[in-house]
Amino acid sequence: MRTLLRGGRVIDPATGFDGTADVLVSDGVVTAVGEGLTAEPGDMEIDVTGLVVGPGFIDLHSHVHTIAGQRLQAMDGVTTALDLEAGLMPIERAYAEAAAAGRPLHYGFSASWGAARAQVLAGIEPDANIDSGLAVLGNPVWQRSSSPKELAAWLSLVDGELAAGALGVGVLLGYAPDTDPGEFLALARLAKEAGAPTYTHVRELVEVNPETPVDGSAEIAIVAAETGAAMHHCHVNSTSGHQIERVLAALEAGRAAGSRVTVEAYPYGAGSTAIGAAFLSPERLKMKGLSPSSVIMLETGERIADEGRLLQVRAEDQGAPCILEFLDESNPRDLGLLHQALVFPDAIVASDALPVYWKNGTSESTEWPLPPGGATHPRTAGTYAKTLRLMVRESKAWTWLEAFRRCSYLPARVLDEVAPGALAKGRLNVGADADIVAIDPHAITDAATYFDPTRPSVGVRHLFVSGVPVVTDGNLRTDAFPGKPLRGEPR
Repeated sequence: MRTLLRGGRVIDPATGFDGTADVLVSDGVVTAVGEGLTAEPGDMEIDVTGLVVGPGFIDLHSHVHTIAGQRLQAMDGVTTALDLEAGLMPIERAYAEAAAAGRPLHYGFSASWGAARAQVLAGIEPDANIDSGLAVLGNPVWQRSSSPKELAAWLSLVDGELAAGALGVGVLLGYAPDTDPGEFLALARLAKEAGAPTYTHVRELVEVNPETPVDGSAEIAIVAAETGAAMHHCHVNSTSGHQIERVLAALEAGRAAGSRVTVEAYPYGAGSTAIGAAFLSPERLKMKGLSPSSVIMLETGERIADEGRLLQVRAEDQGAPCILEFLDESNPRDLGLLHQALVFPDAIVASDALPVYWKNGTSESTEWPLPPGGATHPRTAGTYAKTLRLMVRESKAWTWLEAFRRCSYLPARVLDEVAPGALAKGRLNVGADADIVAIDPHAITDAATYFDPTRPSVGVRHLFVSGVPVVTDGNLRTDAFPGKPLRGEPR
């Protein structure tokens, strides 16, 4: 069946088109864009007058591996949700399990640097599961530097995952910040040879930890320059904090000199991770100018009272998810720093979305609306709507064309070399994948908060994934599971 979207303000960031047009979709592909297109008998015709119509958002940094989480992201305008910062291992199992369960959105994974190191250095067998992966993050055994033999072993594991179709390499360097910088250089050389990007949570900045082996943001530009690898700097807002001006200036200088470094940010002043992460130790928090009270346990809402309690919860369950407040959004200066990360030239919007957890321990639900009491970070439900509210509606820092460039077109281009299937994404011209979002430009806003994090965003009126409606008239379609795998080209 064909679908005709009639009369919307169509945005194609690939060509720069921004104007009133109809969009015709057939068999999961955009087959025509123009005014006055004719519907045929049996076509589904939808009036999108007054709505902004563009390519669905491509989230390079989503740890949502569930139907529940992907449905929240669908209501936020996302059509492709990829876990590239952390990745999963083994990659074949990750793809097989997602396909078996069904997904509302397209999905994909990078090769997991952390899991490969944990297997070689700590004997921890990976199971392609984010919950067990979070538990591993606080294990100090895998956080040490590798011997030459160990380095060769885990590099071989990573290379095997790339050969099997991983979308690059996810590097959680910030969780093992004291490792030998030579290992990161060796990994980048491997990625360059494989034609695959890296996606890095950088190690600490020198201002935060003068003892760091190398400044985190400087390192990624240096290594990109030395190897020629395409390197993606994850959530520059959270890893830079109050040093964002210095970091962005250094990254811009590196890019001007030829380093292939892309940057992402999200519109929140708090991040989320496992309580056992190295950078959440009491001494590391002090280095950041933060205190234990900056940490909130995700499942219970407990704000950590003092250092003793922090040490206790870290010992009890290293994988327990928590929120870390690194910027105060009520402070105009901190809000300005967050704004700088988003307006940085070609900065990509990415959510760092987390699964939803309920008190019974589950992270999956096929109910809609979601059952009450779900705990997650509000960025899971609200990253893109909040970004559009802040950057287009309120500050007018971006046009709608620029918004779709940052949320759809640029993320797809990060993947072009490694994944041929990305070439038809992030655009809305003839031949493009029919991953489409139609937005009410006056109503789009986030609704999720830190205390009510599973409230869906408002203003996404229609969402199509491979031409299949997932959101219709602002309502989620619970029978829609059109998500397909996006994979690297196997070698």
